[in-house]
Amino acid sequence: MGTREEDGWVPIEGVVDHLGQPIFSRAAAGGWPSAAFIIGAEVLEHFAYNGIFMNLISYLTGAFQESTASAAANVNALSGVSLMLPLLGGFIGDSFGRYRITVVSSLLYVLGLAMLVASAVAPSLRPRECGGGGSRETCLPSRFQIAFFFSALYLVAVAQGGRKPCAQAFGADQFDGDDPEECRSRSSFFNWLYFGICSGTGFTVLLMPYIQDNIGWGLGFGLPCASMAVSLALFLAGTRTYRYCASPGKNPVAQLAGANGNFSRSRRGPPAEEAREALLHGGSAGEEEGVAEGPRGILRLLPIGATCLLYAVVFAQSSTFFTKQGSTMDRRITPSFLVPPAALQSFISLSVFAFVPIYDRLFVPIARAFTGRPSGVTMLQRIGVGMALSVTAMAAAATVERKRLQTARDFGLVDLPDAAIPMSLWWLVPQYVLFGVSDVFTVVGLQELFYDQVPAAMRSLGFALYMSIFGVGNFISGFLILVIQQVSAWWEENWFSDNLNRSHLDYFYWLLAALSSLELVLYLYFARSFVYKQRQKGSAAA
Repeated sequence: MGTREEDGWVPIEGVVDHLGQPIFSRAAAGGWPSAAFIIGAEVLEHFAYNGIFMNLISYLTGAFQESTASAAANVNALSGVSLMLPLLGGFIGDSFGRYRITVVSSLLYVLGLAMLVASAVAPSLRPRECGGGGSRETCLPSRFQIAFFFSALYLVAVAQGGRKPCAQAFGADQFDGDDPEECRSRSSFFNWLYFGICSGTGFTVLLMPYIQDNIGWGLGFGLPCASMAVSLALFLAGTRTYRYCASPGKNPVAQLAGANGNFSRSRRGPPAEEAREALLHGGSAGEEEGVAEGPRGILRLLPIGATCLLYAVVFAQSSTFFTKQGSTMDRRITPSFLVPPAALQSFISLSVFAFVPIYDRLFVPIARAFTGRPSGVTMLQRIGVGMALSVTAMAAAATVERKRLQTARDFGLVDLPDAAIPMSLWWLVPQYVLFGVSDVFTVVGLQELFYDQVPAAMRSLGFALYMSIFGVGNFISGFLILVIQQVSAWWEENWFSDNLNRSHLDYFYWLLAALSSLELVLYLYFARSFVYKQRQKGSAAA
């Protein structure tokens, strides 16, 4: 005779199925089958997002004729907004349901991307070509064209702000952190979520810059729009398999299906009724505890988040100045084929693609045997290792940039910004690889920390707080660029000249490496005093 749980009398605490009924078997809903839908949808969403933003600096300096510094600041500001808005999106998702907000935000996402396609193909919305004699130079865009284009971009940012924290937290909700086996699976979920995201990003980097630079921005924006539409369809396809957070008298999924928000009457008879009541009363108590612990649970994470901001600043450089550096170098594979400079961002994804299986299948089991922790090492240890690697990445970037500038001087190309410097683009690969490996440690570690260490009722907001680190980091990056541009102009040695051969990005990279080193010291100080919350059922802290 089986146990009560095996007989179906004891429900999984705090979750319901798509009809709002208690779940009595772990195989009935949730777990890896449900997570697979969400990971797949996230892969496609990241294809859409990165397909727009990773090469956006080229579009702004080309069709919109912005300066390099202005375009980089605009990209950083837009990225910052898209990563700060999840604070609002996470709060709304925790209040009205992560599933529901994911669906609504995805619809807005598709609309914003469709507007971008229109801005690139509609004659009245795109900057027109005004050069004669076969020239394809564009005229300055009108105010209406600028307003429409940036409205579309910021609509995408708003939609992502609602979708990302809810979708990713909803994916982690498919695993029970209080069950030892599912706790290990949830930790692994964060690794494979990032693996999937970076796999999609790597494909995006290899494909989209070539399409955008050589075929056109209509298709360059159209493919991300189609990808986001498929992402939404895939997410909806998993609706019947998901676990949903139970909230007495207010179940968003049951409401979406037309119910009144309460659990449907079970057909299992009195034992199921009794289990349902226990779930409801237990959920209510959990809600009160979550409210009580919420502010304290959030505040204790703020020092950790604050001491990761420079990591986010470093993270922002890969899609801006790294790309502009690559555009000045020898990009030939064959005499007629040039590697798009933004394509080197694929090495971040390829590094993640290669390292996540090593980390999850080799490093974690070995570390687990020594520490007894489900994730092998603590989340804070994992984050710290990645931060140290980011310092190394910036030092490598500064060293390579110094060599690039010296090569330009040696060959008399300083005042020929359009000439390719006889230095291979592949010199930039090590800094991208170091970025990718550091992401496996720091980014995934932050995701898990800000999901795991907040009350269950606030996990979308926890994810949003993790994302806000990178949003604030982008704002800091943009602010530093503008301030340094003004200050360095007084020295008549502009660090961010449009002619990169006369700029000093190496100075900027060394500055970031020094600031990141100082930040790492502060992080270690706060990490030593951080106390993990206790598991309800005695499972080890990850």
